[in-house]
Amino acid sequence: MKIQSLFLPLVLTLAVTTPAKAQEPVGVREISVNSKARGEDLTVLVWYPAKPGGEAVLIGDDRIFEGTPALADAARVEGMYPLIVLSHGSGASVEKMAWIASELAGEGFIVAGPNHPGTTSGDSTPEDTPKLWQRTDDLSVVIDKLIADPDWSASIDRGNIGALGFSLGGAAVLESVGATASLEAYVNYCDTNPQMPDCQWFMGGRAFVDREEIKVEPLDLRTVDKVLFEQKSHDARIKSVIAVDPALAAAFQEQSFAGVGVPLHFLNLGVAGQIDVGVRSAHLAAAAPDADLDHIEDAVHFSFLPVCKEDAIAFMKSIGETDSLCTDGGGRSRAELHDQMAKMIVEGFREDLKAAN
Repeated sequence: MKIQSLFLPLVLTLAVTTPAKAQEPVGVREISVNSKARGEDLTVLVWYPAKPGGEAVLIGDDRIFEGTPALADAARVEGMYPLIVLSHGSGASVEKMAWIASELAGEGFIVAGPNHPGTTSGDSTPEDTPKLWQRTDDLSVVIDKLIADPDWSASIDRGNIGALGFSLGGAAVLESVGATASLEAYVNYCDTNPQMPDCQWFMGGRAFVDREEIKVEPLDLRTVDKVLFEQKSHDARIKSVIAVDPALAAAFQEQSFAGVGVPLHFLNLGVAGQIDVGVRSAHLAAAAPDADLDHIEDAVHFSFLPVCKEDAIAFMKSIGETDSLCTDGGGRSRAELHDQMAKMIVEGFREDLKAAN
């Protein structure tokens, strides 16, 4: 296991002010993927290396976050590309991962991510949140769809597939390659750490359905289906995983990582030794045969979200939003933090998946 601390010195902070290389055109397309397990279609966004053309759009643009430019339905550049599947954080959306999806597509990857029903923006409940088995199935059916579709499969190198997840999505991608969690350990974690955001969410008595907040009964984690929660998922097509601040870090069974046969890259956002126990990943990286762990010391958990608009903090205060969605950990801007994260993520997948570019 390799452990690095990436608090960038002044020389690198200055370096980001130099002109970046020209971004290759990035296309985006929305597709529907049927999930038999869920009994409904998944909304999936796919980013890809594109030719000029298509409709210029901003993905994920809203009152708080800046959108990421892309060319909707632009023609793909001919070639075979590694595929990366994305899993977003709890209560977020795949649109909020557009910034990193665009970076990857511009570097020669096809990137696809579903919005996970029951744990996405405006459609999120405590009851659905621990159901990681649904998320792992979502990722597998997205892969199924793309490699079976004659159009997409002509551009996908099916021998080079990776998975990238943030927060709850980080837990999902780890489970997709065989890691397992203990329900008892997760219960004990929340009993011991009720102040943690996921534990507060379970006990908070609220949910979001059809973009409206509703009242629900607090969730007792002991009522979660133990067999499904602890079952082993393994999609052998996934050859590389990057998990950013993965949830359930305190609940994963360390011995299960010994059997994970693909490279795992963990990224914790913050200072080593000060990472919240819910996402602290050093013990998981140590338990895996091929894993590394990096830190970005002047980042925080929410630094992986999109860049915030100038008046976003004032707006959130005006509506009573208490989450520090737009506050980062040091002197660098979120855009600068994203530059560093993107470099690490692109390099990790490029090394493992033999990206052509």
